[in-house]
Amino acid sequence: MLSNSKIGAICYYISDLDKTEAFYRDTLGIDIQRMEDEGEGWLLAKTVNAVELLFFKQESRPGNSPIIVFELADGGIDDVIEALAEKGTTIVTPVSHAPGGWSAEIADPDNHQISMYQSDEVPRSRK
Repeated sequence: MLSNSKIGAICYYISDLDKTEAFYRDTLGIDIQRMEDEGEGWLLAKTVNAVELLFFKQESRPGNSPIIVFELADGGIDDVIEALAEKGTTIVTPVSHAPGGWSAEIADPDNHQISMYQSDEVPRSRK
């Protein structure tokens, strides 16, 4: 199901945008950009291997951050999540709007979250 997808992003939940931005920019030397989506600020850092680091202000608890994000370049996120649910996978967050597209989160057997993301430029369903 995900064998042809690539890891597109790693998502971190953080408590302070300013401190995180300064750390990654000034301490680690990573180019980081402040972004806006529907009035909410978040951070984006692109790596040389095209994996993006995303930082969202939200409570971080053990097991919910970081989250590996699989990019579904061919779309069909609704179908993928439906098929996973049919296999008994725990759906943590159903398909919902995300910056520039759609996302959903599932849990693995140890309750680690895994996210699927697709751009709003491709169809949500293949049916």
